[in-house]
Amino acid sequence: MLEQFEKIGKEAISDLKQVRDLKGLEEFRIKYLGRKGLVTQMLSEIGKVPKEQRASAGQLANKVKKEVSAAFEQFKSKLSAAEKQKSKELIDVTLPGIRPQIGKMHVITQTINELLEIFGRMGFSVAYGPEVEDEWHNFIALNIPPEHPARDPLDNFYIDDNTLLRTQTSTIQIRVMEKQKPPIRVVAPGRVYRPDTVDATHMYMFYQLEALVVDEGVSMVDMKTTINQFIHTFFGPEIKWRLRPSFFPFTEPSAEVDLLWETKDGGSEWMEVGGCGMVDPNVFDAVGIDSEKYTGWAFGFGIERLAMRKYKINDIRLLFENDLRFLKQF
Repeated sequence: MLEQFEKIGKEAISDLKQVRDLKGLEEFRIKYLGRKGLVTQMLSEIGKVPKEQRASAGQLANKVKKEVSAAFEQFKSKLSAAEKQKSKELIDVTLPGIRPQIGKMHVITQTINELLEIFGRMGFSVAYGPEVEDEWHNFIALNIPPEHPARDPLDNFYIDDNTLLRTQTSTIQIRVMEKQKPPIRVVAPGRVYRPDTVDATHMYMFYQLEALVVDEGVSMVDMKTTINQFIHTFFGPEIKWRLRPSFFPFTEPSAEVDLLWETKDGGSEWMEVGGCGMVDPNVFDAVGIDSEKYTGWAFGFGIERLAMRKYKINDIRLLFENDLRFLKQF
């Protein structure tokens, strides 16, 4: 019986050396170490050994089991490590590298850059201003009196009694005219904030492009010519647009600029994209420019609406949801 125990141990070690993969290793475990395996059955045979040899048989059986189990676990670790290494992606250093995914400019940024490039060719410089403004630059200097509904706290994001998030880039006009005397020819892009109800064409934060021209003899004809040149450069010669009479406290006379949009049902409708007009003399007086000598015009266009019209985007919210499926199209 003792010779049989030793034979099982030697055969187990010999068979283990022939194993080549995890499947073969599992078959080995079942054959020798499973519930009905040879090593397990060997332990149950100890009771059949003569009483005087039973102690020696038990010691030998336990020794064989420990040796086979230890060899099995050691081989299993080596084989598992080899299988993991084999499953790893092999890198051929002689092949060209994998091109990383590179980001791109947001469609709004692309639009702003294109607008600035167009107006740059038309002789405009670029100005910027703070998004947190005081009432002087946001209202008072723009001829918006305290009783005007535009100053209602419910229609603005006030920070304190005299400070708010700017509601229009017209504030940059005031800052430019405070520091620079005519002639002035400037555009100013930036974000503005209004607590509007969000829908397909309105957001509580959006971008505007402001333009201001101040010089002697400036007229509405100059403004209309500039807008017409800009619109046809940006959208193409086929675009249809119009000026519609309107009112703004800081321009007189005033107008709104509408573009013709295609609707989902195949029709068309006019959509307002901005306001414009001749600078009100009260605004010139507020910044110390002689309103008897100089005239000027200004406009403010919604950049999102320009982008929506150009790229046929039907909902302004798509521009701010950061859905890569949408943004990758531009």
